Amino acid sequence: MSIAVAIRNARQIVLGSDTQTSFGSSRVPTDNLKTTKIHQIGDAYLATTGWGLYENILDDYLARSPNTKINTKQAIFSFFMAFWKALHEHYPFVKDQPDKEDESPFGSLDASFLAISMQGVFHIGADMSVSSFEKYYAIGSGADYALGAVAALYEDDLDATVLCRKAISAAIDFDVHCGGEIDIRVINLA
Repeated sequence: MSIAVAIRNARQIVLGSDTQTSFGSSRVPTDNLKTTKIHQIGDAYLATTGWGLYENILDDYLARSPNTKINTKQAIFSFFMAFWKALHEHYPFVKDQPDKEDESPFGSLDASFLAISMQGVFHIGADMSVSSFEKYYAIGSGADYALGAVAALYEDDLDATVLCRKAISAAIDFDVHCGGEIDIRVINLA
């Protein structure tokens, strides 16, 4: 698992993540393996949490689709619709994740994503629903800790980058599945 945090204020939109990789209950020291969980797609950024294989699949998919855009809520939804189709057509090891407890009629990516663009902060759920946040959001196993830190400090008028680092640090401090260095991407609004 991971932590990814996005924060928007009047001056910036920031996306950050940790760089730790875990294999089940084993984690790898970041001086031996550092994972970049944030992908640049056009003038936007997309962070992944969950299965590490998504890093490989996204890299491959994006290499095949160099003109991809995820700068609006509709563009993100369209991207994930095409991505879902490609997962089933080009990656034969991908299987649907039916949950016998879940009565949902929708498929599941079994992961969530966080995107930022000049248009804002977007969460992409496992069911590919896209939600737009005005101020901030976090995903991954350390999300509760990060969201608590952001909620407590957001109104203190901290720089968005500083606040993002503090939120990720809280997740790293309290969640065993988060760690490593803090990786940050910034979109300046002013």
